Order: sequence, then structure tokens, then C-alpha cells
Amino acid sequence: MSLNGKVAIVTGSTSGIGLAIAQAFAAEGCNVMLNGFGEATAIAKLREELAKTCRVKVEYHGADMSKPAEIVDLVAQAKAKLGSVDIVVNNAGIQFVSPIEKFPVDKWDAIIAINLSSSFHMIRAALPLMKAAKWGRIINIASTHGLVASADKVAYVAAKHGILGLTKTVALECANSGVTCNAICPGWVLTPLVEAQIEARAKEQKISVEQASNALLSEKQPQLQFTKPEQIAGLAVFLASDTASNMQGSQLVSDGGWTAQ
Repeated sequence: MSLNGKVAIVTGSTSGIGLAIAQAFAAEGCNVMLNGFGEATAIAKLREELAKTCRVKVEYHGADMSKPAEIVDLVAQAKAKLGSVDIVVNNAGIQFVSPIEKFPVDKWDAIIAINLSSSFHMIRAALPLMKAAKWGRIINIASTHGLVASADKVAYVAAKHGILGLTKTVALECANSGVTCNAICPGWVLTPLVEAQIEARAKEQKISVEQASNALLSEKQPQLQFTKPEQIAGLAVFLASDTASNMQGSQLVSDGGWTAQ
């Protein structure tokens, strides 16, 4: 599954799933354009360490995924600094929880912009480069919530369902072009964001962190364990490899049995 010499853009890659994917690609010899928010010094250190450890080129672009012009510039800078754009991983996302009648309009707009529209803008900008090279991989990080719904997550669920529709449409348009487009649908993934939710639940309910963790998992997943970011990264490396060259519009699910029920 070597990706030696390829160039990948991974959005939302300064932490969590995106960072794990960027690290996994770099370990396979892939040059990486990082993207995301964070403290400048910490990002610079992350970039330098990843480049040194994996002996690849690592750049960073702070594009705000809610701003189409910045996304276009991200793709242009990846091409200029790294030589090509072979792989795009649309991972950036945000969340807000509320019943629909109380859901703030600005939160809806932000979630749709970052969780859905940004993937459209990224693919639109990068696809011509991939088609010209007759090789490309578009990997959209969807969610179990792209397949099923949960209450109080109207914007997130709508966006992730949209991501799967986007994935299938792009896959059809890219058939026989050398470019593939597929999605990954994680269930609960143990990221710093989820860890904070577990700790807040434990504090609120006056239970242990382990009890809070099991309670969160058992609400949705028969298998009471989190998917690790590194496991999602492994699926991304697989989809980027030649082994997956005949996969188009697929959804790889890692959700502990959530959608098997």
C-alpha cells in the first residue's frame, strides 16, 4: 500500500481523526498538506516532527473550511509547494446539539458549510488536477450519522447524509478516469472531543469515567469499544491504495455494530 511520492491534502488534520490520517499517509511515504486550527507554534512543531520522522514533505495551510476562496487557495498551494494533488481527505467537521425548533440558524449554516459544502468546494478545485494525472483518490469522512439519524443532531445528520450522496455522484462522474471517490463512516471514535463529552457526563451524573464511557457506547453500539483514530486512518490508507482502485461510491463502516441493528 505504499504511497511513495504522492501528495495528500487532509482537512481538519491538526488533531483527532485527521491527524491520525495525515500521520498514516506520511508513514507510507506520502507528502502531506496539513490543515486545521490550532496554536501556530504547536502546528509548526507537529509539521517538523512529522516531516523528520517519515522523511516526507509536510506543509500547512490554515484555510477556513467555511470559506470557498480559502479552500481553492489551499489546493493551489498544495500543488505549488508539493508538486501535485493526488489524494484529498475531506475530514473537517463541527457539531452542535439541539432540538430543531431551538436550533440556531447560524449553527445550521456553519455545520452545512463546514461538514458538507467544504467537500464540494475541495473536490471541485482538486478534481481537474487528478483527472489530468489520470490518478486520484477522494476520501470523504462521513459518519454512522450518514446512514442513520439521532435526535437533536439535525444539521450534522443532514450534512453527513449529504456527504454520502456527494460521494456517490462524484464516483459516477469519475468512473474510468483513474480517480475514485469513497467514504468512511465511523461510529464513536475516541478523540479528545469525545473524551471531553465522557468526562462531562461522568461529572454531571457523578459516575466514573469508565461508567460514563460504557453508557455512551451502549446507547448506540453493541460492541462496547471505541474505534481508534488510527483504525480510521488505516481505512483511509486502504482506500488510497491500488488495492481499492475498483471501489467507487462505497461506504466503509466502522461502528461496533451500530448500523447492524
